[in-house]
Amino acid sequence: MTAPTRTQIFFVSTLYGAATLAAALDAGCFGPADRRLLLVSNNAPNPETAPSPDRMPGFARLRGRFDRVVSWNDAIRPFHPGGWTPRPDDAPLWERHLRMLWGLGEDQRQDAVELVLESIQVHPALAVAQLFPDAPIDVYADGLMSYGPTRNKLDPLVGSRVRRLLHLDLVPGLRPLLLTEFGVEPEVVPTDAFRSVLRELPDDDPAPGETREGAPALLLGQYLAALGILTDEEEERLHVRMLRGAAGLGHRSVVFKPHPVAPARYSRTLEKEAGELGVQLRVRDEPVLAEVLYERLRPALVVGCFSTALLTAATVYGLPVARTGTDVLLDRLAPYQNSNRVPVTLVDALLPDLADAEAVRAWRAPGPGDGEAVAALVRAVGFCMQAQILPALRPEAERYLATRLDAGTWRYFKRRRLTSLALPGAVPAPLAFLPRNAAVRRVARRVRRRLG
Repeated sequence: MTAPTRTQIFFVSTLYGAATLAAALDAGCFGPADRRLLLVSNNAPNPETAPSPDRMPGFARLRGRFDRVVSWNDAIRPFHPGGWTPRPDDAPLWERHLRMLWGLGEDQRQDAVELVLESIQVHPALAVAQLFPDAPIDVYADGLMSYGPTRNKLDPLVGSRVRRLLHLDLVPGLRPLLLTEFGVEPEVVPTDAFRSVLRELPDDDPAPGETREGAPALLLGQYLAALGILTDEEEERLHVRMLRGAAGLGHRSVVFKPHPVAPARYSRTLEKEAGELGVQLRVRDEPVLAEVLYERLRPALVVGCFSTALLTAATVYGLPVARTGTDVLLDRLAPYQNSNRVPVTLVDALLPDLADAEAVRAWRAPGPGDGEAVAALVRAVGFCMQAQILPALRPEAERYLATRLDAGTWRYFKRRRLTSLALPGAVPAPLAFLPRNAAVRRVARRVRRRLG
């Protein structure tokens, strides 16, 4: 009997993810295959107005790692990738359709498909996994969320097929929690391979990184208003705080990289503020990865809120970094299970506050000891986020909360959440009704108004 053709399908929705896959391929993280397909998804709210990863500057340099590029949006049109899920009864028809569309043979006996997916707990990656029910799966992580728990309870028919989790070593010494409920082992994508791939990506801006004021500070914008965490005005103030903080540390040349979907007025507000501070400001609003700017600009300081790019700057490039706004985010994220909680926690715990000039100047790149130091915190937060998915972590969480809950660590937990899970730090049982009592809340608001 003839051996089946072996096809590897790599699913990607960001250029950063494509670069991670390219690095993993270059490092030999994947076995041989007869062909490699790159399945591209454009998850933007309006895909018609936003470039997909294969349309972004620099993708052509990554294209040669794959035999063919196909579009998920085209395959499921007119449905949107982020909102469409196949009905269980329709899954066999969809698999047959996709195999015909992409020339994959009739089934696994003719063409043995292997899937390499991102964010498997949500669509569209979850839909791809469901439509190839016999295919083994590798998951790759393109950010800090891999250090947190799986955000939703995953169907065992999907989770049990995952063989490993590929991730960048953004926090040395820290093991990801993602998919550990299925015993999935993490595997690090070599940092050198990742940097080598990033050096291939072009930056068409002819302006030099060094100016007469020296290497610039780089501000990373995040469109948190789109997530409903901050208002537009609060986010504008956050960016202004970044600029003022950099200027207060003596940086006279600043580059601002706004989020691709952020309003243009954010940049105009910063330009006005830079003029008042006497700071030279450049706005880089073209679709280029922050890591490409690290390569070209070699910034003297990278400032952000909780972007993965902050840890990439710190760990992969050894650049000085500072964070701001994480205190607000830790308080605002809701529900407690919000998947951004672990990224915010890591940035807050590992990186210096922009307002603390001494800490910023004394900062050093994270090493294995730092990952080990925050491991207990991350596992306690992870259990509080997803206690039903990770019940085995309860003893560790109880131990951490019983011995290390203090003024510095309370910011990472919520008393109501601890109460609901019967953990140390919870509201005493006789008083548990108070936060939910309308009369008590009215009195508390009245007192706050009088004091404020």
